[in-house]
Amino acid sequence: MSTTATTGRSPRSITGRTVLLYFVSFFGIIFAMNFYMVRVAISSFSGVETESAYKAGLSFKNDVAAAHAQDARHWSVEAFLQHGRASGITIAARDAKGQSLTGLTPEVRLAHPTDKRRDVVLEFVELTPGQFKSLTSIPEGQWDLVIGLQRETETVFRSKSRISL
Repeated sequence: MSTTATTGRSPRSITGRTVLLYFVSFFGIIFAMNFYMVRVAISSFSGVETESAYKAGLSFKNDVAAAHAQDARHWSVEAFLQHGRASGITIAARDAKGQSLTGLTPEVRLAHPTDKRRDVVLEFVELTPGQFKSLTSIPEGQWDLVIGLQRETETVFRSKSRISL
């Protein structure tokens, strides 16, 4: 006794049209996914950190001279981070003798390590001469704290430190 199951359908033959349909469908899906991934990659991060590398290279000598002048001043600039409900940043600037520095205007920002578009400029108020407190709410995460102190139009102090909030 032999039993054979019959389904009632004859096997489908593979024709040139079927192979072409599978071929076009396969590569169509691959091209569509590649297009989508490239679009997402380009829209999420442009890859440009320096607008003009040529101009940045030309100003390198000035940056080195400013760094040497800053080191010669022997200033002490410290940033204190407060966590919790009243989170904020306090900056204290002192000269080589430990005296508070006067006549300075802070320019402080939180620079995102990988995306310049997420940078946050912080507003500060001077509590006492040489001591500044942030007014801007500070987002959590890992940031580069970029501190610039200006006297009139000249930047006399600049620092960059990695912090976690």
